[in-house]
Amino acid sequence: MLWKQLSEPFHYEKILQSSDFEKKITKKKARANDTKTTLGIIWRMLTLQKGLFFFVLFLVVISSALALAGPVLIGRVIDDYIVARKLNGLSTILFMLIAVYIVYSLSSWLQNIIMIGIAQRTVLSLRTKLFSHLHKLPIAFFDKRQQGELMSRVTNDIENVSSTLNSSVIQVFSSTLTLIGTLSVMLYLSPLLALITMIIIPVMFLGMRWITSRTGKLFQKQQQSLGELNGVIEESISGQTIIKAFSAESKVNEQFLDKVEKLKLTGFWSQTYSGMIPKLMNVLNNASFAIIAGVGGIFALKGWITIGVIVIFVEFARQFTRPLNDLANQFNTLLSAIAGAERVFEILNTEEEGIDERNKDVLRDVKGEVSFQNVSFSYEEEGSTLRHITFTAKPGDTVALVGPTGAGKTTIINLLSRFYNYNEGVITIDGVDVTSVTRASVRKQMAFVLQESFLFQGTIEENIRYGRLEASEDEIIEAAKLANAHSFIERLPNGYQTMLNNGGSGLSQGQRQLLAIARAILANPIILILDEATSSIDTITELHIQQALKRLMKGRTSFVIAHRLNTIREADQIIVLQNGSIIERGLHRELVQQAGFYHDLVEASLQN
Repeated sequence: MLWKQLSEPFHYEKILQSSDFEKKITKKKARANDTKTTLGIIWRMLTLQKGLFFFVLFLVVISSALALAGPVLIGRVIDDYIVARKLNGLSTILFMLIAVYIVYSLSSWLQNIIMIGIAQRTVLSLRTKLFSHLHKLPIAFFDKRQQGELMSRVTNDIENVSSTLNSSVIQVFSSTLTLIGTLSVMLYLSPLLALITMIIIPVMFLGMRWITSRTGKLFQKQQQSLGELNGVIEESISGQTIIKAFSAESKVNEQFLDKVEKLKLTGFWSQTYSGMIPKLMNVLNNASFAIIAGVGGIFALKGWITIGVIVIFVEFARQFTRPLNDLANQFNTLLSAIAGAERVFEILNTEEEGIDERNKDVLRDVKGEVSFQNVSFSYEEEGSTLRHITFTAKPGDTVALVGPTGAGKTTIINLLSRFYNYNEGVITIDGVDVTSVTRASVRKQMAFVLQESFLFQGTIEENIRYGRLEASEDEIIEAAKLANAHSFIERLPNGYQTMLNNGGSGLSQGQRQLLAIARAILANPIILILDEATSSIDTITELHIQQALKRLMKGRTSFVIAHRLNTIREADQIIVLQNGSIIERGLHRELVQQAGFYHDLVEASLQN
């Protein structure tokens, strides 16, 4: 039964969804560096496995009691048998002593095995919760953070928590019980000698306080520096093409060395200060031995205590300082784990994207009419990215968004898809305010074909199926044919089962774009978003893509962002943006005849 519980998967949805957990984790004003709150959350997660966890604590009590019984039996052997030169009954107490240490070893081994299982499943739940929560956060959260730094929190920081739970929890309980038991027995055997031995305690606490007041902040800086280093590494690996193209290796190395230097300094000082703790404990340990040997010898000569009591005190002094030393060492590990856990809970504190729409309706029976009415928006508190944008797209219309870089074209798409919330005005789909329905139901009506077509690691079939997960193989092939992708897929060694790695690095940009179009066709959206879908494609490939896009756009409300004006000549409405405002709108021929900004763009395009 025990091994079954250890091997079965365990889920923590109860505590992850409980009001108390949500209050601690998702409360806006909760501090990320609140150590007490962090420890409380971890404790609650551990105690979800009450049966196993309290059985571990029971084993800790047994092993701690047996650890105390061993020295007492040794003292009895010395006083009752060795000093008294008595052999009768010695074998019995020796067998008892052997049994004590065998049971002690077994209980210690068993509690470690069980605790490892508890800790690993706790960390599994925490890592799963964090990964799931990341997918519920708004795009704005990711725009402001490095990917590598976020990856560090999912991996390194949680791994710190894992290593601590594996060992520290048992060690803290065991050391605490051993301290209490040892002190109690020492006071029972000789209160005076026990009090004299305790002289080292104030010195220990003063030293510990001085050290730990510095290590906590250093461990936090160490985890932060590690996250920044991971961010630089992730960027340099993913941007190798650009780095080599611009011969920027030396610049990247400088950035890397700067982050490594910071990590080295924080690591050096955190480990230096934390390394003082065992050294301090060794000095105090030796001092306690000297006190017991000197004072105990005097007491024995006066007949106040026996030789066996001195032996017990020497062993208990070691047992007394060893838990203190263990606690000190575990405290360093605990500080590092808390620093990692706080960084994890900082993300879990971040409000989910859909938390404001739990009672909202879903968008149904969409025909595809999109309307912007006096919409304004800014990414920052000051300034304005869009100003009073007003237009309407009828079902099946193609709306082209044209303008220089930074004019606000992509921002309009971000607002329509509710990646961001607009500040003023209203956006409607079929007359329904998009903020009155769930984001998921709005995005379900859309499909995106972007300038950089992102492909996942997996087969070509799996990447196309991403548009509609329940699609059949025949539907995938049909979508590929409509996207003009079927012919090149068939020429690949394994066809639709060809594995793609590193974002489809084995395919050309045009081929990746055709797969993205096939994915959009399979999704069968009502609203289509094309963001610079042909900007980096050669002319012949562009013709194939244009044919696929025409099939995809037929009967759908489409928004096209393009710098190549030949891709938008047939648009039902061209909106020209500049500095976040609409300066012109109309059909291609109308805007050319106006001899305005669009006319200049066309002339420049023809000259190029």
